[in-house]
Amino acid sequence: MSDEHSKYFDLHTTGIGYLNRARLIKPSRGEEFLAVDIAALHGRADDVQYTRFDCRVVGKEAQALVRRHMSDLDDDRRILVGFKLSDLYPETFIHKHGDRAGEVGVSLKARLIRIFWIKVDGEFVYRAPRADDRESI
Repeated sequence: MSDEHSKYFDLHTTGIGYLNRARLIKPSRGEEFLAVDIAALHGRADDVQYTRFDCRVVGKEAQALVRRHMSDLDDDRRILVGFKLSDLYPETFIHKHGDRAGEVGVSLKARLIRIFWIKVDGEFVYRAPRADDRESI
């Protein structure tokens, strides 16, 4: 096989966001996997906006960190993380409840591949070793 067939292009998204809804997904086909929502912060610091990402947790260290903090989420503690996502894509769905029932919505899906740091209720509890300047957001 030539090198041309083994090349690919990465599209990574890095940011800061709150972890929510950590859960184990057991599909009818395939292997179960860990998932989490991230409410990513963006915009001006005095007028923060949020974008929600529905993530499959794939990095081994990221999986261990999310599992370690699932009980914190259950206890309604605020978990802020520096993160890296890959393979971002939109997925449409139909709202089933509420004021938007019947309307088309869009969910942003991604793979959570790395967590650079974690704050629980404002206190640092984890920092990844050897993060470069881009990763220490």
